[in-house]
Amino acid sequence: MSALVLVLLVSFAEAATPPNIVMVMTDDQGYGDFGFTGNPVLRTPNLDRMAAGSARLSRFYVSPVCTPTRASLLTGRHAQRTRAFDTYVGRAQMEPEEVTLAEILRDAGYVTGVFGKWHLGDAYPMRAIDQGFDEALVHRGGGLAQPSEPIENERRYTDAIMFRNGALVATEGYCTDVQFEAGIEFIERAVAAERPFLAYISTNAPHDPLHDVPEELRDHYASADLAPVLDGFGEATPERIDRTSRVFAMIENIDDNVGRLLATIDRLGIAENTIVLFLTDNGPAGARFVGPFRGTKGQVREGGIRTVSLWHQPGTLPPGESAVLSAHIDVLPTLLDLADLETPEGLRLDGISMAPWLRDPTRPVPSDRTLVIQAHRGDVPVRRHHIAVHEGRWKLTHETGFGKESMPADVPYELHDVVSDPGERRDLALERPEVVARLLAAYDAWYDDIAGTRPDPFARPRIVVGTPHETSTALTRQDWTRTDARGWGRQGDWHLSVARPTTFDVEVVRASAGAGEAIELRFGRTMAAGMFEPGARRAWIRGVELPEGDLDLRSTIGDDEDRGAYQIVLHARPASSPTESAGTPRVAPAADE
Repeated sequence: MSALVLVLLVSFAEAATPPNIVMVMTDDQGYGDFGFTGNPVLRTPNLDRMAAGSARLSRFYVSPVCTPTRASLLTGRHAQRTRAFDTYVGRAQMEPEEVTLAEILRDAGYVTGVFGKWHLGDAYPMRAIDQGFDEALVHRGGGLAQPSEPIENERRYTDAIMFRNGALVATEGYCTDVQFEAGIEFIERAVAAERPFLAYISTNAPHDPLHDVPEELRDHYASADLAPVLDGFGEATPERIDRTSRVFAMIENIDDNVGRLLATIDRLGIAENTIVLFLTDNGPAGARFVGPFRGTKGQVREGGIRTVSLWHQPGTLPPGESAVLSAHIDVLPTLLDLADLETPEGLRLDGISMAPWLRDPTRPVPSDRTLVIQAHRGDVPVRRHHIAVHEGRWKLTHETGFGKESMPADVPYELHDVVSDPGERRDLALERPEVVARLLAAYDAWYDDIAGTRPDPFARPRIVVGTPHETSTALTRQDWTRTDARGWGRQGDWHLSVARPTTFDVEVVRASAGAGEAIELRFGRTMAAGMFEPGARRAWIRGVELPEGDLDLRSTIGDDEDRGAYQIVLHARPASSPTESAGTPRVAPAADE
């Protein structure tokens, strides 16, 4: 074989090597929380350098809160199609039939890992390891120290309990450091095994609560002049100064870890064959500097939904910025395009590939794309409630409130030219009624299409128990049904599906220790009862036999029917185990008996 032929074969093999993919997404870090976007106080030198060497999408949109962004990021579809369009009480569970980026890449020979925040379902079949990830080190629910977490994790970001491939594990160190370190170790193992990889590092920082932050960094920002990032957002009270210093400490710690990640990629010699994507999930949780925009997390103003989008691959993606209209739904098709992979046959995506604009930032930007962003509390998306509709330079906004389940009737539509008026200061709705009408018609067509995704399109997925995939299933307030009172506090039901007749030992956890209290559990028509001992937070009801099929679970603690258990863990017995009844399971009469 000639030297020339050998060189050509080697070059072809190198060109055919699939690119590695690293996605880093932070939680509640806004557009203005970077040095490269103009923040005059916050130190982000590693991300600043990454931005300078990356292809950037300057008009990149996400949802105003975390779960919908994550669902769209991983599926290339609007969150409303995936059933995961709120952040809690059952609406942060993604339809298991959805096809994720991890599943597509795994089928193409990649090894896949997620580290940090998942927030798309904590129980089978909605966990990360059920949705295409070979390896997962994650926490439950929307964040550490929430009611979805083990009670030992209350108020704890350091040495937190997380879940590695479904099993509880005690970690050591600050949560962001732990998540990045796990991601880096995963990358090193993949490179050693000569496997292409997807590493999804999804931090829960700088999300609340803020009691546990890197103290040395907090001290720096607590003594800094924060007026430049707080002026114009209300009085700079000691409480706001303290909060901002804690958030900035968490963000600088993220930047330090991004530096470690990029240095590892360089050290391993894979930088030119690794796509590193950095973005955030929504705007800042609190009023502070957001660049030229206005708005915060939960709002559909630019500050609530517009974020940075850095695509880093030296030698392939040239540094530069494109103003092409783009969003979270475009990430999956873009990555498949960059990796030269086909979209699976029959998979309908809402997003489109941004690869042409990443490869050539000077490429003309089309003006005819319509992009809808919608998110609000509730079990059903309400037509025209809390929406932003983009088309070219135009943006139609109906800022009716993320926290409202029903749409207020007295909120006007606003129209802004966000190219000349990125701060959305001048409402042009009365001057350009034809644009308003066109964008509303586009939205209505979008909503009709979303509602036709599948029969009963907004039904909640059921948690499946009694399978070998998950022998102990934790049910938390994150996943119970919504009640008249919003939030985690008031009783809800868990929607379950029992895969086969199974006997369970049931662990019941209450919110706080107290006096002895009675427990009553209703699994459809099957009732079970037990007791909390005085001072105990856990109690057991053993030998609860459940039939195959769908059922709802409701718990009552003491004499308050609205209170319910803090958590319930169903421990399935092996099929051969004899029933041991330490509680009092019984069948309740049917409603007509």
